[in-house]
Amino acid sequence: MKLLITGGCGFVGSNLAASALNKQDQVFIIDSLFRLGSEKNKTWLASKAKKNQLMIEIFDIADSKAVNNFFEKYAPFDGIAHLAGQVAMTTSMQNPRLDFLTNVVGTFNLLEATRQYSPQATFIYASTNKVYGEMKEINIEERENRYISPGFPNGFDESFQLDFSSPYGCSKGAADQYVRDWHRNYGLNTIVFRHSSIYGGRQFATFDQGWIGWFCLQTLQQKQALEKGIDIKPFTIAGNGKQVRDVLHIEDLVKLYELTFSNTNMCRGEIFNIGGGIGNSLSLLELFKILNDNLEIHLNFQQTPWRHSDQKFFVCNLSKINGYIAWYPKITPLEGINQYWNWLS
Repeated sequence: MKLLITGGCGFVGSNLAASALNKQDQVFIIDSLFRLGSEKNKTWLASKAKKNQLMIEIFDIADSKAVNNFFEKYAPFDGIAHLAGQVAMTTSMQNPRLDFLTNVVGTFNLLEATRQYSPQATFIYASTNKVYGEMKEINIEERENRYISPGFPNGFDESFQLDFSSPYGCSKGAADQYVRDWHRNYGLNTIVFRHSSIYGGRQFATFDQGWIGWFCLQTLQQKQALEKGIDIKPFTIAGNGKQVRDVLHIEDLVKLYELTFSNTNMCRGEIFNIGGGIGNSLSLLELFKILNDNLEIHLNFQQTPWRHSDQKFFVCNLSKINGYIAWYPKITPLEGINQYWNWLS
């Protein structure tokens, strides 16, 4: 397979690229190296590739000339995984223009380049659950360690009303709709994945993106401080810690991308909610309990006000994707968090 991965030095992109390299595919990557850890992932991928198997070019997808030049040089592709993007809601609030240029203009540039130079490629776009907004209209009930939504016992499907909230929600939502529309109007083999929370190895989490990774990092720092006998500084959480997401391990997600590339005719033009599902849902407090129990440490944290546009409960209903290609996550949160902890350590 000849595979293009935008954002291929990021968390999801580097894992997908590594799997493709292991299968002897030819991998092409576009990345601006903007995210923390992307330089390390770039070096790691280069160490895994055979001669002429990996091509990486560094530029911003908002630059239409650079995108077109890249496609002129290397297209056509069999598959395109569009993972590049501005991924933090907080950053979008601070710099909405950058968010718009990366997520909307960058996606438009890639769609048009695909239409001109690689129209037969399968084009999968990584969207987000944030296209559904704050979801204030749903009934939420508070329990001891989490929120629940009694009206949606299996989570939310793709028919839930769109309600773009925050510049990040607007930019990802706009790109989400462009990707689907380029199938309807131009016949491209486009597919949209609306991701929930993803975690796993090669994720260099930050305060505003990758919450499982971030809190594992805070736990590691507190554990190291405890072992050294120095004061443990509390970390902060937004809200009361009962907010819930369904979490998906990166190995399960990579398998989904590979399955979808192999089942284009069934999935083209479709949108799917992609996460761990209700069986793999966690609140912050439940994550902390896993870490406390496994590491025999009592985490020290402080509460701060809720984040803007935060969802108190979001879980993907996976019925649609399961019906199309019989995919369902296999790695439990306990297994996945232990794997991530080992990598992080």
